[in-house]
Amino acid sequence: MKGQIPSKKKPSFPISRPLQNYLKDHNRIANLPLEYDDLLRYTSATELIDSEGVDTLWETVYYSPSDMPEIYSALTNIYSILKADGDQEVLEHLTVDRVDYCTFGNSKPFRIRIINRLNDNYDHFYVKKADASRLYGLELEQLLSPNNISFLVEGVTLIEEHVAGIPGDLFCKNHLDDNVINQTRIAKEFVKFNERCFVRLLGDMRAYNFVVDITPDIEGSQFRVRAIDFDQQCYEGRKNFYMPQYFKDNNPIVFLGMEHMSVETVRQYQLEERSLIARRAKSVHARLNELLKIMSTDVISTAPKVAQLKTDLSEHHESNVFANCRNMGEIVIANIQLLLAKDFKQSIVY
Repeated sequence: MKGQIPSKKKPSFPISRPLQNYLKDHNRIANLPLEYDDLLRYTSATELIDSEGVDTLWETVYYSPSDMPEIYSALTNIYSILKADGDQEVLEHLTVDRVDYCTFGNSKPFRIRIINRLNDNYDHFYVKKADASRLYGLELEQLLSPNNISFLVEGVTLIEEHVAGIPGDLFCKNHLDDNVINQTRIAKEFVKFNERCFVRLLGDMRAYNFVVDITPDIEGSQFRVRAIDFDQQCYEGRKNFYMPQYFKDNNPIVFLGMEHMSVETVRQYQLEERSLIARRAKSVHARLNELLKIMSTDVISTAPKVAQLKTDLSEHHESNVFANCRNMGEIVIANIQLLLAKDFKQSIVY
């Protein structure tokens, strides 16, 4: 499989007033006691090494004694807003255990590890830079995928919940040597994940941008692949960039599909997932239409990329519905309309 690489680092797109109003109407806006830039005031940092001695590409950052109490208090307050609608009672036994920073990627996220002092149980959340495409990606994940996702915004500060699961690259490395039933289920879920990404045009789903959630079942396990990075929501111009099957990082799972599933089986799973996406779209049609209408007036890519994606999708679907699309928002609408009209085509690689 030929790997897909972004043409260059994606710029940050401003959050328009209509998008801000949408987020406010749907309880995504919060009064936060801390901004993203406040976390940049760290005084030192050390590499974060995993249990196998490998550099994680994250750094653990440290704050001065004068800044730390204020910053840590604000972070626990943000956690209470995200998880408990600001209920102050949950703060009594919570503390910040660690703040990690990653310069890899556009959002340059801070990962906050919160620990409960009573039982040493911990949780995480993320503080990132907000931009329009990332917010559209998060909202479309909420509306069109089987997953709920919590996030809050104020200005250019984005708070995201932690999505539990095994990072895709580690999953491919350590968890594919399984029984045939589980291998088939893994491949099936990846087909469905591939379909969800392509329908709503979420790009760059290489292995480290998704996690795999494993649920023990009566016989074997069930698997769900979940996106964790929404930065590349309909920005790139190449169609294959929105199909996880084409990233070489994902080849180990793709090869499972080639081994365990026929073309007919793959088509069946694609049709199942399309039906589920269509059902979700209809159940939230008012909110989805509101979001897509705003998206269709927004600038979240460049004219050359819009033109290229229109051409690629027109050829793929053998349809002229993209001909009059003026921007990425209208392309997403046209793609979803093809789905609802049951005229959506998916390529077969197995």
